[in-house]
Amino acid sequence: MEYRSEMRRRGFLGTVGMLFGTTLTGGVSQALSANRTAEGEDVSPAEDLMREHGVLKRVLLVYGEVADRLVTGKAVDPKIVTDAARIIRDFIEDYHEKLEENHLFPRFEKARQLNDLVSVLRVQHQRGRRLTDRIIGESSRASQVTSRDVNPLVTDLRLFIRMYAPHEAREDTVLFPAFRRLVSPNEYDALGEEFEDEEHRLFGEDGFERYVDKVAAIEKSLDIFELNTFTPEVR
Repeated sequence: MEYRSEMRRRGFLGTVGMLFGTTLTGGVSQALSANRTAEGEDVSPAEDLMREHGVLKRVLLVYGEVADRLVTGKAVDPKIVTDAARIIRDFIEDYHEKLEENHLFPRFEKARQLNDLVSVLRVQHQRGRRLTDRIIGESSRASQVTSRDVNPLVTDLRLFIRMYAPHEAREDTVLFPAFRRLVSPNEYDALGEEFEDEEHRLFGEDGFERYVDKVAAIEKSLDIFELNTFTPEVR
């Protein structure tokens, strides 16, 4: 994968070649086509992590909807909860958080920057995994979640939401911008490639898209897929 500066240079040269009828690196049209492909694949580490946070945010909405239904006495298919929690386990905890723990946190600790924040984030990862264990257990024990299951399951869903909403917000607004300044441009770009390679290794070429589809299927089963569902009536 080309670095962004190199891609901008090739894009400029390709455009000049087209204007003056010159042939650059096998033809202007081929160069421009290759450049667009490279640009389409160029995802920075922060962008990669933040779009994965988008998956997490959508699962938090699912958790909130389930909790609200349970406390009002509405039945919920436990498979919905289990499937949502397994997205958290497989895509967020066992992949996304591992990237942070293996590549981001150690660099901050070595540089002695944001140590207090990183320490809390590490603890929250551990607590989140314990909550996910409990949510999976609580939702998989019965064929239908009923009133007797409400208190422990709702408590754990809401604990997870309460912790991870500020957790991801702090990473997006503090940790990730600071990380961009912490490492060199070459190291930053190389990590982007490494993150992408790891995602493909674990989930295939379209891993992110498949997990977005998984979340969308759960949202549809709860009738909260349409974005307009969340638009309030304001007079």
